[in-house]
Amino acid sequence: MRVRLPIASARRARPGVVSAMIECVTADVSDIEQFYNCNFSKTRTQRLKDYFRDKLVELKALEFDQLDLEDQIDFVLLEKYLRQQLGGLESFETSLEELKPILEPFASELVDLIERRQKVVPTTGKYAAEILSSVSNDVQKKSRDIESDQLRINGKGARFAAYRAANNLDELQYLLSEWMHFYKGYDPTFTWWTIAPCEEAQKQLQNLATAVRAKLVGATGSSTSDIVGQPVGRDGLLASLDAQFIAYSPEELMEIADKEYAWCESEMIKASKTLGYGKDWKAALEHVKNLYVEPGQQTYLVHELSEEAVAYVKKHDMVTVPPIAEECWRTFMMTPARQKVNPFFLGGDDLIVSYPTDTMSHADKLMSLRGNNRPMSRSTVFHELIPGHHLQMYMIARFRSYRSLFTTPFWIEGWALYWEFVLWDRGFASTPEEKIGMLFWRMHRCARIVFSLKFHLNQMTPQECIDYLVEKVGHERATAEGEVRRSFNGDYPPLYQAGYMLGALQIYAMRKEMVEGAGMAEKDFHDRILKEGEMPIEILRALLQERKLQPGYKAGWKFYDL
Repeated sequence: MRVRLPIASARRARPGVVSAMIECVTADVSDIEQFYNCNFSKTRTQRLKDYFRDKLVELKALEFDQLDLEDQIDFVLLEKYLRQQLGGLESFETSLEELKPILEPFASELVDLIERRQKVVPTTGKYAAEILSSVSNDVQKKSRDIESDQLRINGKGARFAAYRAANNLDELQYLLSEWMHFYKGYDPTFTWWTIAPCEEAQKQLQNLATAVRAKLVGATGSSTSDIVGQPVGRDGLLASLDAQFIAYSPEELMEIADKEYAWCESEMIKASKTLGYGKDWKAALEHVKNLYVEPGQQTYLVHELSEEAVAYVKKHDMVTVPPIAEECWRTFMMTPARQKVNPFFLGGDDLIVSYPTDTMSHADKLMSLRGNNRPMSRSTVFHELIPGHHLQMYMIARFRSYRSLFTTPFWIEGWALYWEFVLWDRGFASTPEEKIGMLFWRMHRCARIVFSLKFHLNQMTPQECIDYLVEKVGHERATAEGEVRRSFNGDYPPLYQAGYMLGALQIYAMRKEMVEGAGMAEKDFHDRILKEGEMPIEILRALLQERKLQPGYKAGWKFYDL
């Protein structure tokens, strides 16, 4: 039985009470989402809203001034999380209204059947068969209406709404399969009534999803036609910036990106001149891109570069590298299909290597080879492994894991890119080729801020974003397409791509304050960040500075001089 804190009056809290509440919230939300397993179920949305409201009341019942510093930080984080979740659910409900012409009323009828099975509500086979038969007829009619242009979604976000509707149809097919599997063989009478209507309903759902993608999403088969995306607008970006405790406007963030890009370009020209290409840094970059290893050798290169990075940070005593973290990471090869979304390495618990396979076209092979050349891979390896993401994942699993509820790209991606800043300053890149390899990624992260924010401000189309990456950073066109595709197809929040550079700049600014300014040991600084767990960087800064915050805290830190 769950015991709630009394809400009639505030009470003094024991140390760790908020962290315990966060652990409870994480587990409870997971249970709710697994039980109400249809993502667009009205029941699921309402249950989550009720839960988050209850937790806000419970949190406010605590006497904030009596909490220790760690609990006060957790209070601020949890309060922001709960309010953000409630706001997100409200927006989600509104966004579902756009999908009604395609999904209703049949989707609600199917979700009701699925949730009756979850709750084990007695349901006769005849009743279920009637619902499924009605659904099939409704879905079939919608497919015909779409094919004859009688059913459309109107408005500026129509294409993305159709894209979401098609994904929801896929989800319904999966859930309906699971629903049938639950009864099949166990309840012969139920199966007798439902097996044929269920198969017909799934067939019609598939046909409708195909029609939606072909006619309303417009996936023509071209290399970029599947990049859909939906700009969130300036208000949406401001809400996201507030949630991440970033005290800058979108326009100011793009100004920061432009200033950082100008520095990168200046350094690129210096390296280009050393190689004999003068100011034509793109020609120097072309030279670097051709410094790739032969097919079959990339995994060996990865291990060589990993050993180099680990040896460097250990030699200079920059961060603790636990033996198990150094020893236990695995290597996998990325599939050609996944490389269309992630053209470069992925890392964390394991390293997933992006490199050409024998099924790719000749042009795609060359672009993948050139995009994963040795100098550029050198930075990618320590970004993804140690001291970057793999070390992060190791520490997250062992220290303050409960704060993963507050995961943010500004902490996750910012930390990995921050190391590119620090190692650059220390001269880790000793040759002009190595410098160009590091600068390419730094330029890329500047460009990510610009193209992602401009897309969400309705100032750039996906194709213009691709062209921007090719022109400003020197991307291979295929890798630029992959970057834009992963940015806007719904798997990443609006600020994710901006989080790399901005998070790195935040940690870098904090380093200047605490290591260079206040004399904190570099290793202690890095270890403390990893052991405190995931959170927005401004809140981490307050914690490391032992600065007291208040409930409802708003971002105010100006970490970059404009």
